[in-house]
Amino acid sequence: MSTVAVILAAGLGTRMKSRLPKVLHPILGDPSLLWALRALPPGLGGAVVVVHHGKEQVLAALEAWQKAGLLPCPVSTVDQGEPLGTGHALQVCIPELDRLGASQVAILCGDVPLTSAATVSRLCSAEALLLAMDLPTPGSYGRVIQHGDGRLANLVEAKDATPDELAVQRVNGGAYALPWPALKKALQGLKNDNAQQEYYLTDAVAAVARDIPVAVEVCDPGELAGMNSRHDQAALQAAAQRRIQRHWMAEGVTFLHPDSTLVGPRVVLHRDVLLESGVRMEGSVLVGEGCRIGQGTVITDSVLGEGVDIRPYCVIEQALVGAGAKLGPFARLREGTDLAEGVHIGNFVETKKAKLHRGAKANHLAYLGDTEIGEGTNIGAGVITCNYDGVNKHKTTIGRRVFVGSDTQLVAPVTIGDGALIGAGSTITKDVPADALALSRTPQTSRERGASKLRDRQKKPSGLS
Repeated sequence: MSTVAVILAAGLGTRMKSRLPKVLHPILGDPSLLWALRALPPGLGGAVVVVHHGKEQVLAALEAWQKAGLLPCPVSTVDQGEPLGTGHALQVCIPELDRLGASQVAILCGDVPLTSAATVSRLCSAEALLLAMDLPTPGSYGRVIQHGDGRLANLVEAKDATPDELAVQRVNGGAYALPWPALKKALQGLKNDNAQQEYYLTDAVAAVARDIPVAVEVCDPGELAGMNSRHDQAALQAAAQRRIQRHWMAEGVTFLHPDSTLVGPRVVLHRDVLLESGVRMEGSVLVGEGCRIGQGTVITDSVLGEGVDIRPYCVIEQALVGAGAKLGPFARLREGTDLAEGVHIGNFVETKKAKLHRGAKANHLAYLGDTEIGEGTNIGAGVITCNYDGVNKHKTTIGRRVFVGSDTQLVAPVTIGDGALIGAGSTITKDVPADALALSRTPQTSRERGASKLRDRQKKPSGLS
C-alpha cells in the first residue's frame, strides 16, 4: 500500500488580514504548513500540497525547507486555480495522485499545525478513518453523523444542517484517510448543490462511507484547531508553547518564567539547562547540558556546547558556541561566528564570520568581523576589525596570545603574528610579525601652564551678545 498525503494550503485566509499566505504564518517561529508537513511519518509515497493564493511564496518556502532537510518525504504541488471548495481541491489532485501511484490518501490541512506526529501516523496507517472532536459549542464546524456502531454515516456542513443535526456536538476535524480508488470515484461524482455552491470534500467522504466502513477517532480538540485569525494564531502558539515546555521540563530543563519563554519545535535542550524569563529560541537550536540562558536572550539556528553562560539580552544567530564560553550581557553573535571552548565575549561586542580559538577574550565594546583569533588572545575595548572597503570584505588573522590594546583599528587584510602586542589607539594597516610591538600614534605634546592660559583666553569677552 502506497500512502500519499494531501495538504490543503490554497486558502486566502481573509481574516488574517495579511499579504502573507495563511499557511506561512508562524507558530513559535515555524510556519503552520511546516508543522503539518513535519508531522508526516517517514516512508510515505509523497505529499501533495495544494496551493493557489500566495503560490510563489509557498513554493519558495517549500524549496527552502527541502534544501534544509526539514521535510520527511518528497513534496510536489498542485495549483487549485479558482477555488471552488475543498472537494475541488482534491479533484485537481487526481492526476498527481495517479502519477504517484497512490493506493491510500491521507488528507490534512496546512492551517492546522498542532496535530501530533503520533496522531498523523495512525491516520496514515488506517484503511478508512476520519478524525473528529467533541465540542460543547460546535458553532460553524461540520457535524459528524454516525451509525449505532460508531461508523461514519454522514458529514453535514453547519450551513446545510437541520436543527437536529446542529445539536450534534461531534464535529469534523478535517483530517481523513481513505482508499484512493473509492475516494477518486466519489470525487468524480461530486455536485455543488449546497448553500455555498461549492464542491465539498465532506460529500465525497460521506459517499465513500456509504460503500465501505469509515471509522471515527475522537481527538483532543487542540490537535485539530485551525488558524483562521490572529487570535487563533496566538492561541495555537500558547498551546504549542505549553506542550513543548512540558516535554522539556520532564527532561530536566528549568523555565524560570514559562509564560514569557518561547522555545520552538526544532530546539533541543539537554538536562540542567536553565532559561530565564523572556528567552526566545527559534529554528534549529541545540543547547548543551548545564547552560544558563539569560533574560531577554534571542537564539536562532545555533549550537551551544555544555556549560555555556549567556548573560541577559544577547542575540545569537547561526553561531557555534563552545563549552564553557561566557557571553554578554548585550552581546551579538551574527552568522558564521564560531567560538571555541572557554571564549569570553563581553558586553556590546558584535561578531560576524569570526572564529575565536580556545580561551580568546573580547570583553568590551568591539566589532570582530571576517576574522580568526588565536588561542588565549585578548581583544581590548573599542577594537574594530575594519573588514569592508566599500566594495569587498577582507579578513583579519590574529595569532595566539596576542594582546590588542583598546581603541585599535585593524584594517584588513592584515595578519598579526603570535605573541604580538598592539598598543592602544593604534591603526594597523600592515602585517605585524610574531612577538613584535606595534604602535601607531601621533606624538603627544605637553605645554607648561597651557591649560590655565587657554582658560584665561576663554574668559575674555568676545564682543558678541
